[in-house]
Amino acid sequence: MAKATAERQPKLHITEQPITLSNWHQHVNWLNVTFVLLIPLLGCIWAFWTPLHLYTAIFAVVYYFNAGLGVTAGYHRLWSHRCYSATLPLKIYLGAVGAAAGQGSIRWWSRGHRAHHRYTDTEKDPYSVRKGLIYSHIGWIIMKQNYKKVGRSDASDLDADPVVVWQHQNYIKSALVMALIVPTVVCGLGWGDWKGGFIYAGILRVFFIQQATNCVNSLAHWIGEQPFDDRNSPRDHVITALVTLGEGYHNFHHEFPSDYRNAIEWWQYDPTKWMIWVWKQVGLAYDLKQFRANEIEKGRLQQMQKKVDTIRQKLDWGVPLEELPVMAWEEFVDEAKERALVLIGGVVHDVSGFIKEHPGGKAFISSAIGKDATTIFNGGVYQHSNAAHNLLSTMRVGVLRGGCEVEIWKGKQEELLGKYSQQVTRVHRVSEQIE
Repeated sequence: MAKATAERQPKLHITEQPITLSNWHQHVNWLNVTFVLLIPLLGCIWAFWTPLHLYTAIFAVVYYFNAGLGVTAGYHRLWSHRCYSATLPLKIYLGAVGAAAGQGSIRWWSRGHRAHHRYTDTEKDPYSVRKGLIYSHIGWIIMKQNYKKVGRSDASDLDADPVVVWQHQNYIKSALVMALIVPTVVCGLGWGDWKGGFIYAGILRVFFIQQATNCVNSLAHWIGEQPFDDRNSPRDHVITALVTLGEGYHNFHHEFPSDYRNAIEWWQYDPTKWMIWVWKQVGLAYDLKQFRANEIEKGRLQQMQKKVDTIRQKLDWGVPLEELPVMAWEEFVDEAKERALVLIGGVVHDVSGFIKEHPGGKAFISSAIGKDATTIFNGGVYQHSNAAHNLLSTMRVGVLRGGCEVEIWKGKQEELLGKYSQQVTRVHRVSEQIE
Protein backbone atom coordinates (compact mmCIF):
# COMPACT_ATOMS: atom_id res chain seq x y z
CA MET A 1 0.00 0.00 0.00
CA ALA A 2 2.82 2.40 0.94
CA LYS A 3 4.58 1.60 -2.34
CA ALA A 4 1.41 2.31 -4.35
CA THR A 5 0.91 5.62 -2.51
CA ALA A 6 4.49 6.64 -3.26
CA GLU A 7 4.03 5.84 -6.93
CA ARG A 8 0.94 8.05 -7.10
CA GLN A 9 2.82 11.08 -5.71
CA PRO A 10 4.17 13.32 -8.50
CA LYS A 11 7.91 13.43 -8.76
CA LEU A 12 9.42 16.76 -7.82
CA HIS A 13 11.02 18.74 -10.60
CA ILE A 14 14.81 18.72 -10.32
CA THR A 15 14.82 22.46 -9.51
CA GLU A 16 12.73 21.76 -6.41
CA GLN A 17 15.20 19.19 -5.13
CA PRO A 18 18.24 20.27 -3.09
CA ILE A 19 21.62 20.14 -4.83
CA THR A 20 23.72 17.27 -3.51
CA LEU A 21 26.92 15.53 -4.51
CA SER A 22 24.92 12.77 -6.12
CA ASN A 23 22.51 14.90 -8.19
CA TRP A 24 24.33 18.20 -8.89
CA HIS A 25 24.91 17.20 -12.51
CA GLN A 26 21.14 16.84 -12.99
CA HIS A 27 20.66 20.51 -12.07
CA VAL A 28 23.02 21.67 -14.82
CA ASN A 29 21.77 22.52 -18.29
CA TRP A 30 24.67 20.85 -20.10
CA LEU A 31 23.60 22.01 -23.58
CA ASN A 32 23.76 25.64 -22.53
CA VAL A 33 26.97 25.08 -20.58
CA THR A 34 28.56 23.68 -23.74
CA PHE A 35 27.60 26.65 -25.93
CA VAL A 36 27.86 29.44 -23.35
CA LEU A 37 30.97 28.37 -21.41
CA LEU A 38 32.89 25.41 -22.84
CA ILE A 39 33.10 26.50 -26.49
CA PRO A 40 34.14 30.08 -25.51
CA LEU A 41 36.77 28.54 -23.23
CA LEU A 42 38.12 26.55 -26.16
CA GLY A 43 38.05 29.75 -28.22
CA CYS A 44 40.22 31.49 -25.63
CA ILE A 45 42.69 28.59 -25.75
CA TRP A 46 42.82 28.59 -29.55
CA ALA A 47 43.24 32.37 -29.56
CA PHE A 48 46.49 31.95 -27.61
CA TRP A 49 48.07 30.40 -30.73
CA THR A 50 46.13 32.47 -33.27
CA PRO A 51 47.32 36.00 -34.11
CA LEU A 52 44.64 38.69 -34.30
CA HIS A 53 44.82 40.49 -37.64
CA LEU A 54 43.79 44.15 -37.79
CA TYR A 55 41.06 43.59 -40.39
CA THR A 56 39.64 40.70 -38.36
CA ALA A 57 39.57 42.85 -35.24
CA ILE A 58 37.79 45.67 -37.07
CA PHE A 59 35.25 43.30 -38.62
CA ALA A 60 34.65 41.61 -35.23
CA VAL A 61 33.84 44.99 -33.64
CA VAL A 62 31.54 46.02 -36.51
CA TYR A 63 29.79 42.64 -36.50
CA TYR A 64 29.53 42.82 -32.70
CA PHE A 65 27.75 46.17 -32.97
CA ASN A 66 25.33 44.87 -35.60
CA ALA A 67 24.55 41.73 -33.61
CA GLY A 68 24.10 43.89 -30.53
CA LEU A 69 21.54 46.00 -32.36
CA GLY A 70 19.78 42.80 -33.35
CA VAL A 71 19.20 42.20 -29.64
CA THR A 72 18.68 45.74 -28.32
CA ALA A 73 16.79 47.31 -31.22
CA GLY A 74 15.25 44.06 -32.48
CA TYR A 75 14.62 41.41 -29.84
CA HIS A 76 14.14 43.98 -27.09
CA ARG A 77 12.63 47.26 -28.26
CA LEU A 78 10.89 46.10 -31.44
CA TRP A 79 9.55 42.65 -30.61
CA SER A 80 9.47 42.46 -26.80
CA HIS A 81 8.03 45.93 -26.16
CA ARG A 82 6.74 47.08 -29.57
CA CYS A 83 8.37 50.48 -29.01
CA TYR A 84 8.25 51.18 -32.74
CA SER A 85 7.24 49.57 -36.00
CA ALA A 86 9.65 48.30 -38.65
CA THR A 87 9.41 47.60 -42.36
CA LEU A 88 10.01 44.06 -43.62
CA PRO A 89 13.62 44.71 -44.75
CA LEU A 90 14.52 46.08 -41.30
CA LYS A 91 12.82 43.14 -39.58
CA ILE A 92 14.76 40.65 -41.71
CA TYR A 93 18.03 42.46 -40.93
CA LEU A 94 17.33 42.56 -37.17
CA GLY A 95 16.23 38.93 -37.11
CA ALA A 96 19.39 37.86 -38.97
CA VAL A 97 21.93 39.81 -36.90
CA GLY A 98 19.97 38.91 -33.76
CA ALA A 99 20.63 35.25 -34.57
CA ALA A 100 24.32 36.17 -34.82
CA ALA A 101 24.24 37.06 -31.11
CA GLY A 102 23.49 33.45 -30.17
CA GLN A 103 20.84 34.24 -27.55
CA GLY A 104 17.92 32.13 -28.69
CA SER A 105 15.10 32.88 -31.07
CA ILE A 106 13.13 36.12 -31.10
CA ARG A 107 10.04 34.36 -29.77
CA TRP A 108 11.83 32.59 -26.92
CA TRP A 109 13.77 35.69 -25.92
CA SER A 110 10.82 38.08 -26.09
CA ARG A 111 8.43 35.79 -24.24
CA GLY A 112 10.87 35.43 -21.35
CA HIS A 113 11.58 39.14 -21.28
CA ARG A 114 7.89 40.00 -21.10
CA ALA A 115 7.57 37.64 -18.14
CA HIS A 116 10.54 39.40 -16.54
CA HIS A 117 8.77 42.76 -16.81
CA ARG A 118 5.43 41.44 -15.65
CA TYR A 119 6.86 39.61 -12.62
CA THR A 120 10.02 41.61 -11.83
CA ASP A 121 11.85 40.39 -8.71
CA THR A 122 9.38 37.58 -7.99
CA GLU A 123 9.57 33.79 -8.26
CA LYS A 124 7.94 34.03 -11.69
CA ASP A 125 10.73 36.27 -12.98
CA PRO A 126 12.92 33.94 -15.11
CA TYR A 127 16.10 35.81 -14.13
CA SER A 128 15.21 37.52 -10.89
CA VAL A 129 18.11 39.37 -9.26
CA ARG A 130 16.59 38.43 -5.89
CA LYS A 131 18.13 35.00 -6.47
CA GLY A 132 21.58 36.55 -6.61
CA LEU A 133 23.73 38.57 -8.97
CA ILE A 134 25.41 35.51 -10.50
CA TYR A 135 22.08 33.74 -10.99
CA SER A 136 20.54 36.73 -12.77
CA HIS A 137 23.61 37.05 -14.96
CA ILE A 138 24.29 33.48 -16.04
CA GLY A 139 22.94 31.03 -13.47
CA TRP A 140 19.47 31.00 -15.00
CA ILE A 141 21.05 29.94 -18.31
CA ILE A 142 23.42 27.20 -17.16
CA MET A 143 21.11 25.77 -14.49
CA LYS A 144 17.85 24.04 -15.32
CA GLN A 145 14.63 25.94 -14.83
CA ASN A 146 11.12 24.76 -14.18
CA TYR A 147 9.38 26.65 -17.00
CA LYS A 148 5.99 25.80 -15.52
CA LYS A 149 6.81 28.31 -12.77
CA VAL A 150 7.95 31.08 -15.10
CA GLY A 151 5.30 33.78 -15.41
CA ARG A 152 2.98 33.66 -18.39
CA SER A 153 3.13 36.30 -21.10
CA ASP A 154 1.15 36.94 -24.27
CA ALA A 155 3.03 35.99 -27.45
CA SER A 156 0.12 36.13 -29.91
CA ASP A 157 1.57 39.11 -31.75
CA LEU A 158 4.89 37.27 -32.11
CA ASP A 159 3.13 34.23 -33.55
CA ALA A 160 1.51 36.49 -36.14
CA ASP A 161 4.84 37.89 -37.34
CA PRO A 162 6.24 35.77 -40.23
CA VAL A 163 9.82 36.89 -39.56
CA VAL A 164 9.56 35.78 -35.94
CA VAL A 165 7.93 32.47 -36.87
CA TRP A 166 10.50 31.64 -39.57
CA GLN A 167 13.46 32.49 -37.36
CA HIS A 168 12.03 30.46 -34.47
CA GLN A 169 11.46 27.40 -36.64
CA ASN A 170 14.92 27.66 -38.21
CA TYR A 171 16.85 29.10 -35.29
CA ILE A 172 19.62 26.50 -34.97
CA LYS A 173 20.53 26.77 -38.64
CA SER A 174 20.22 30.56 -38.54
CA ALA A 175 22.45 30.86 -35.48
CA LEU A 176 25.16 28.58 -36.87
CA VAL A 177 25.24 30.44 -40.17
CA MET A 178 25.11 33.99 -38.77
CA ALA A 179 27.18 33.46 -35.62
CA LEU A 180 29.99 31.26 -36.97
CA ILE A 181 29.90 30.61 -40.72
CA VAL A 182 29.39 34.21 -41.92
CA PRO A 183 32.28 35.74 -39.90
CA THR A 184 34.56 32.84 -40.89
CA VAL A 185 33.76 33.21 -44.59
CA VAL A 186 34.02 37.01 -44.56
CA CYS A 187 37.43 37.00 -42.88
CA GLY A 188 38.59 34.02 -44.96
CA LEU A 189 37.58 35.29 -48.37
CA GLY A 190 38.32 38.88 -47.47
CA TRP A 191 41.92 38.63 -46.25
CA GLY A 192 42.65 34.94 -45.80
CA ASP A 193 42.09 34.77 -42.03
CA TRP A 194 39.77 31.76 -41.83
CA LYS A 195 40.88 30.65 -38.40
CA GLY A 196 40.88 34.15 -36.92
CA GLY A 197 37.44 34.85 -38.32
CA PHE A 198 36.09 31.68 -36.72
CA ILE A 199 37.70 32.33 -33.33
CA TYR A 200 37.63 36.10 -32.89
CA ALA A 201 34.71 37.28 -35.04
CA GLY A 202 32.76 34.09 -34.34
CA ILE A 203 33.21 32.31 -31.00
CA LEU A 204 34.65 35.07 -28.84
CA ARG A 205 32.42 37.79 -30.27
CA VAL A 206 29.33 35.70 -29.43
CA PHE A 207 30.65 35.11 -25.91
CA PHE A 208 31.29 38.80 -25.27
CA ILE A 209 27.92 39.91 -26.59
CA GLN A 210 26.15 37.28 -24.49
CA GLN A 211 27.87 38.52 -21.34
CA ALA A 212 27.13 42.15 -22.26
CA THR A 213 23.44 41.41 -22.75
CA ASN A 214 23.32 39.46 -19.50
CA CYS A 215 24.51 42.60 -17.71
CA VAL A 216 21.03 44.03 -18.32
CA ASN A 217 19.63 41.23 -16.17
CA SER A 218 22.30 41.52 -13.48
CA LEU A 219 24.19 44.84 -13.25
CA ALA A 220 21.21 46.90 -14.39
CA HIS A 221 19.33 45.55 -11.35
CA TRP A 222 22.27 45.92 -8.99
CA ILE A 223 24.18 49.21 -9.41
CA GLY A 224 23.04 52.75 -10.10
CA GLU A 225 20.30 55.21 -9.26
CA GLN A 226 16.53 54.87 -9.17
CA PRO A 227 15.24 58.28 -10.27
CA PHE A 228 11.75 57.10 -11.23
CA ASP A 229 10.78 54.29 -8.83
CA ASP A 230 12.53 52.34 -6.08
CA ARG A 231 9.91 49.68 -5.40
CA ASN A 232 11.71 47.20 -7.66
CA SER A 233 15.37 46.56 -8.46
CA PRO A 234 15.97 48.18 -11.92
CA ARG A 235 18.57 50.96 -11.87
CA ASP A 236 20.19 53.53 -14.14
CA HIS A 237 23.96 53.54 -14.58
CA VAL A 238 26.23 54.79 -17.36
CA ILE A 239 28.59 51.81 -17.04
CA THR A 240 25.77 49.38 -17.83
CA ALA A 241 24.71 51.61 -20.71
CA LEU A 242 28.23 51.57 -22.18
CA VAL A 243 28.35 47.78 -21.99
CA THR A 244 24.89 47.18 -23.48
CA LEU A 245 24.57 49.72 -26.32
CA GLY A 246 22.38 51.99 -24.24
CA GLU A 247 20.27 49.51 -22.27
CA GLY A 248 21.68 50.67 -18.92
CA TYR A 249 19.03 53.27 -18.08
CA HIS A 250 16.96 50.43 -16.75
CA ASN A 251 14.97 52.21 -14.07
CA PHE A 252 13.46 54.46 -16.72
CA HIS A 253 12.89 51.47 -19.01
CA HIS A 254 10.95 49.47 -16.42
CA GLU A 255 8.77 52.48 -15.65
CA PHE A 256 8.14 53.33 -19.32
CA PRO A 257 8.81 50.07 -21.22
CA SER A 258 7.05 51.05 -24.45
CA ASP A 259 9.25 54.13 -24.95
CA TYR A 260 11.71 53.51 -27.79
CA ARG A 261 14.35 55.37 -25.78
CA ASN A 262 16.26 54.09 -22.77
CA ALA A 263 18.07 57.39 -22.29
CA ILE A 264 15.93 60.52 -22.45
CA GLU A 265 18.69 63.13 -22.06
CA TRP A 266 20.62 64.09 -25.20
CA TRP A 267 23.97 63.53 -23.49
CA GLN A 268 23.20 60.01 -22.23
CA TYR A 269 24.71 57.08 -24.14
CA ASP A 270 22.04 55.20 -26.08
CA PRO A 271 23.24 54.24 -29.60
CA THR A 272 20.24 51.95 -30.01
CA LYS A 273 17.92 54.95 -29.71
CA TRP A 274 20.02 56.88 -32.20
CA MET A 275 19.93 54.03 -34.73
CA ILE A 276 16.14 53.67 -34.45
CA TRP A 277 15.84 57.41 -35.07
CA VAL A 278 18.13 57.14 -38.12
CA TRP A 279 16.05 54.25 -39.46
CA LYS A 280 12.98 56.44 -39.13
CA GLN A 281 14.63 59.19 -41.16
CA VAL A 282 15.36 56.78 -44.03
CA GLY A 283 11.90 55.21 -43.94
CA LEU A 284 12.78 51.84 -42.36
CA ALA A 285 11.13 52.51 -38.98
CA TYR A 286 7.97 54.38 -38.01
CA ASP A 287 5.53 54.96 -35.14
CA LEU A 288 8.31 55.58 -32.60
CA LYS A 289 6.62 55.63 -29.18
CA GLN A 290 7.47 58.08 -26.42
CA PHE A 291 5.82 58.55 -23.06
CA ARG A 292 4.56 62.08 -22.49
CA ALA A 293 7.10 64.32 -20.80
CA ASN A 294 4.46 65.26 -18.24
CA GLU A 295 4.12 61.63 -17.08
CA ILE A 296 7.89 61.13 -16.98
CA GLU A 297 8.37 64.25 -14.87
CA LYS A 298 5.57 63.19 -12.53
CA GLY A 299 7.38 59.93 -11.89
CA ARG A 300 10.67 61.71 -11.34
CA LEU A 301 9.06 64.24 -8.98
CA GLN A 302 7.27 61.54 -6.97
CA GLN A 303 10.53 59.69 -6.47
CA MET A 304 12.24 62.93 -5.41
CA GLN A 305 9.43 63.54 -2.95
CA LYS A 306 9.96 60.08 -1.45
CA LYS A 307 13.63 60.94 -0.95
CA VAL A 308 12.71 64.29 0.58
CA ASP A 309 10.25 62.58 2.93
CA THR A 310 12.92 60.09 3.97
CA ILE A 311 15.31 62.92 4.78
CA ARG A 312 12.57 64.83 6.58
CA GLN A 313 11.78 61.90 8.87
CA LYS A 314 15.36 61.98 10.15
CA LEU A 315 15.14 65.63 11.20
CA ASP A 316 13.75 67.15 14.40
CA TRP A 317 10.72 69.28 13.53
CA GLY A 318 9.54 69.64 17.10
CA VAL A 319 6.56 68.08 18.85
CA PRO A 320 3.51 67.94 16.50
CA LEU A 321 0.90 70.55 17.36
CA GLU A 322 -1.78 67.93 17.95
CA GLU A 323 0.38 66.30 20.63
CA LEU A 324 1.04 69.49 22.61
CA PRO A 325 -0.86 70.23 25.83
CA VAL A 326 -3.48 73.00 25.72
CA MET A 327 -2.85 75.96 28.00
CA ALA A 328 -5.12 78.80 29.09
CA TRP A 329 -3.81 82.37 28.84
CA GLU A 330 -3.59 82.69 32.62
CA GLU A 331 -1.68 79.42 32.85
CA PHE A 332 0.73 80.64 30.17
CA VAL A 333 1.35 83.93 32.00
CA ASP A 334 1.90 82.16 35.36
CA GLU A 335 4.32 79.59 33.94
CA ALA A 336 6.23 82.34 32.11
CA LYS A 337 7.25 83.62 35.55
CA GLU A 338 9.03 80.33 36.22
CA ARG A 339 10.52 79.72 32.76
CA ALA A 340 11.00 81.75 29.60
CA LEU A 341 7.78 81.13 27.66
CA VAL A 342 6.90 83.09 24.53
CA LEU A 343 3.64 82.91 22.55
CA ILE A 344 3.96 83.02 18.76
CA GLY A 345 1.07 82.20 16.42
CA GLY A 346 -0.98 80.63 19.20
CA VAL A 347 1.84 78.20 20.09
CA VAL A 348 3.76 78.39 23.36
CA HIS A 349 7.55 78.11 23.10
CA ASP A 350 10.13 77.62 25.84
CA VAL A 351 13.13 79.77 24.86
CA SER A 352 15.01 79.38 28.12
CA GLY A 353 18.02 77.71 26.55
CA PHE A 354 18.15 80.17 23.66
CA ILE A 355 18.10 83.58 25.35
CA LYS A 356 21.88 83.89 25.52
CA GLU A 357 22.27 82.57 21.96
CA HIS A 358 19.73 84.91 20.37
CA PRO A 359 21.54 86.69 17.50
CA GLY A 360 19.60 89.90 18.17
CA GLY A 361 20.67 89.98 21.81
CA LYS A 362 19.03 88.69 24.97
CA ALA A 363 17.29 91.98 25.69
CA PHE A 364 14.91 91.68 22.74
CA ILE A 365 13.91 88.09 23.41
CA SER A 366 13.63 88.72 27.18
CA SER A 367 11.18 91.53 26.54
CA ALA A 368 8.79 89.07 24.85
CA ILE A 369 8.63 86.55 27.71
CA GLY A 370 5.09 86.02 28.95
CA LYS A 371 3.67 87.94 25.97
CA ASP A 372 2.21 87.32 22.52
CA ALA A 373 5.23 87.94 20.27
CA THR A 374 3.59 86.90 17.00
CA THR A 375 3.77 90.33 15.40
CA ILE A 376 7.30 90.96 16.68
CA PHE A 377 8.54 87.63 15.30
CA ASN A 378 6.79 87.84 11.92
CA GLY A 379 7.97 91.28 10.85
CA GLY A 380 6.69 93.75 13.39
CA VAL A 381 10.25 94.15 14.63
CA TYR A 382 12.17 91.69 12.49
CA GLN A 383 11.18 89.28 9.70
CA HIS A 384 12.81 86.08 10.91
CA SER A 385 14.41 83.61 8.49
CA ASN A 386 13.40 80.06 7.61
CA ALA A 387 16.14 78.82 9.91
CA ALA A 388 14.63 80.83 12.78
CA HIS A 389 11.19 79.34 12.12
CA ASN A 390 12.64 75.83 12.00
CA LEU A 391 14.63 76.33 15.19
CA LEU A 392 11.62 77.79 16.97
CA SER A 393 9.54 74.71 16.11
CA THR A 394 11.86 72.58 18.25
CA MET A 395 10.99 74.71 21.30
CA ARG A 396 7.23 74.11 21.24
CA VAL A 397 5.75 73.13 24.60
CA GLY A 398 2.05 73.93 24.32
CA VAL A 399 -0.90 75.41 22.43
CA LEU A 400 -2.95 78.34 23.71
CA ARG A 401 -6.64 77.57 24.22
CA GLY A 402 -8.57 79.70 21.78
CA GLY A 403 -5.38 80.79 20.03
CA CYS A 404 -6.77 81.79 16.67
CA GLU A 405 -3.36 81.94 15.01
CA VAL A 406 -2.45 78.26 15.38
CA GLU A 407 -3.88 77.49 11.96
CA ILE A 408 -1.92 80.41 10.51
CA TRP A 409 1.18 78.96 12.16
CA LYS A 410 0.47 75.56 10.65
CA GLY A 411 0.16 77.17 7.24
CA LYS A 412 3.48 78.91 7.75
CA GLN A 413 5.17 75.65 8.64
CA GLU A 414 3.69 73.91 5.58
CA GLU A 415 4.89 76.80 3.41
CA LEU A 416 8.41 76.45 4.80
CA LEU A 417 8.34 72.70 4.24
CA GLY A 418 7.28 73.29 0.63
CA LYS A 419 10.22 75.64 0.14
CA TYR A 420 12.52 73.04 1.68
CA SER A 421 11.21 70.37 -0.72
CA GLN A 422 11.78 72.68 -3.67
CA GLN A 423 15.34 73.33 -2.55
CA VAL A 424 16.06 69.60 -2.24
CA THR A 425 14.56 69.04 -5.72
CA ARG A 426 16.85 71.72 -7.16
CA VAL A 427 19.85 70.09 -5.47
CA HIS A 428 18.94 66.70 -6.94
CA ARG A 429 18.64 68.16 -10.44
CA VAL A 430 21.95 69.98 -10.16
CA SER A 431 23.67 66.83 -8.91
CA GLU A 432 22.21 64.84 -11.80
CA GLN A 433 23.53 67.40 -14.29
CA ILE A 434 26.97 67.29 -12.66
CA GLU A 435 27.00 63.48 -12.89
